[in-house]
Amino acid sequence: MPGRAVDWEKVPFRNATEEIRAGVEGSQGGGGQEGPGARWQRQNIVWRNVILMTLLHSAAVYSLVLIPKAKPLTLLWAYFCFLLTALGVTAGAHRLWSHRSYKAKLPLRIFLAAANSMAFQNDIFEWARDHRVHHKYSETDADPHNARRGFFFSHIGWLFVRKHQDVIEKGRKLDFTDLLDDPVVRFQRKYYKITVVLMCFVLPTLVPWCIWGESLWNAYFLASILRYTISLNVTWLVNSAAHMYGNRPYDKHINPRQNPLVTLGAIGEGFHNYHHTFPYDYSASEFGLNFNPTTWFIDVMCWLGLATDRKRATKPMVEARKAKTGDGST
Repeated sequence: MPGRAVDWEKVPFRNATEEIRAGVEGSQGGGGQEGPGARWQRQNIVWRNVILMTLLHSAAVYSLVLIPKAKPLTLLWAYFCFLLTALGVTAGAHRLWSHRSYKAKLPLRIFLAAANSMAFQNDIFEWARDHRVHHKYSETDADPHNARRGFFFSHIGWLFVRKHQDVIEKGRKLDFTDLLDDPVVRFQRKYYKITVVLMCFVLPTLVPWCIWGESLWNAYFLASILRYTISLNVTWLVNSAAHMYGNRPYDKHINPRQNPLVTLGAIGEGFHNYHHTFPYDYSASEFGLNFNPTTWFIDVMCWLGLATDRKRATKPMVEARKAKTGDGST
């Protein structure tokens, strides 16, 4: 990737203050041995993440009993927050900052950064950094959530152990200076904890309580905890289910699949065989009437003049690739 190298003394690949996806500070797994073409590393469990995720999912299960007791507006608000959360990841950290598949003007970048803080899946720099490593070294030990290690690992288990040494070493070889050159990314990274508290927990809780008189208890557990837990798992399904279940019409030689159920939950991110074949395509899906709310959002932003330069794979290019490497499915 062109550009100057990142000063890793100033911007470490691992950050000891990483939030939910972290707790993986420290690169030593211990007891490792190397040989030609292979490396083994003992994966130490990060008990902090195990405990936090257990508590979070337990609270989310409890939240389900509150649904019948909540006001309809609260449930609608929780879903609206889910959509904002999803856009912060799909249109923001993923398609804009990870893949540079379109350009966004300052107001849109600020909005997407705020929505990304509501998602609470690490700041934009760390999310995009790990995602670029995932694409470069997909399904290898350098892939942070290598699907070849099984569904559980690629879904959530990768958060419960320290990163494989290959993730760290090979990640250092990539260039991320374009991310650090964006003042919005730098600002969000600097004030990430504050913005997460406000966007992920305070705002979703206070709006139902202040505006239509929902109880703080219901508002917190439904609009914050349940919404946050669901959004995490929907994102993780792209790493797990969309790498294991579905057809491969564009490239049968790679693991990522077309998964309609993931597409529904992740507002357009389930066309994963297409995405890994054409990662620069802003739509992350082929031409046609596909269910892709993220693409619709970006298109509306372009119509409003807030986004430009959408990149697309051409129809002839897609058809040629399907004929050459696809599995024959549609």
